[in-house]
Amino acid sequence: MKTSKSKILTNGIITSNPVFRLVLGTCPTLAVTTSAFNGLGMGLAATLVLVCSNALVSLLRKVIPDKVRIPCFVLIIATFVTLVEMLLKRFVPALYSALGIYLPLIVVNCIILARAEAFASTNRVGDSILDGLGMGLGFTLSLMTMGFIRELVGSGTIFVGSLGEAEFGLVLGSLPDYAMSVFVMPAGGFLVFGLLMALINWLTDKADKKRKEKLVAEAERIEEMKHYLDEMAENEPEVKVENLDGQEVEA
Repeated sequence: MKTSKSKILTNGIITSNPVFRLVLGTCPTLAVTTSAFNGLGMGLAATLVLVCSNALVSLLRKVIPDKVRIPCFVLIIATFVTLVEMLLKRFVPALYSALGIYLPLIVVNCIILARAEAFASTNRVGDSILDGLGMGLGFTLSLMTMGFIRELVGSGTIFVGSLGEAEFGLVLGSLPDYAMSVFVMPAGGFLVFGLLMALINWLTDKADKKRKEKLVAEAERIEEMKHYLDEMAENEPEVKVENLDGQEVEA
């Protein structure tokens, strides 16, 4: 059965969110989400690598020998990671320094390698790009959400960062004086990660339960209608007519 384009795109954002549903890429998720800006930067970098690597893997899927496909995938991913790293170092040095070692570690990010192996290596280029974009957006939104919560509660600021010489962000009055710094520490990362995962899973399970209940109710209505039609057929009065010889026959 052919999957629709919209379903491929939204799969990574909602149904198979790589962070909260598949629990992939946990190391950078916990490490760089001390602020929303860092989360956005890591998410966009991973999204760019996902889209480009998925496209190239899909293009070369009939050329790469099966026995060496994993090393080839890693080489492709490493090429794009190096390009992204050079661009960030040149144009956004503050973000480059904040992401640190986790930027080159995108090469071995489970999300990127998994999508290359599970999807891009068996699907067309267009679908592979959509899959990479959807997974990347899901990863980015997850990191931004965690970064926003940790930055707000742990630092009392919102989206503080810098692009070149331009600095931006919002300091919420005297809130930094009452901020709980534990939230920008590893313990706070684990706490926020666990709470958000529990919330996402609860909402998803609730939606799935409602969907199943709706399907069961529809099936029951169909069965009732079928039973009603069967009873109508059984209770239908017999109509007798005479043939040309004057004998009665059932209609």
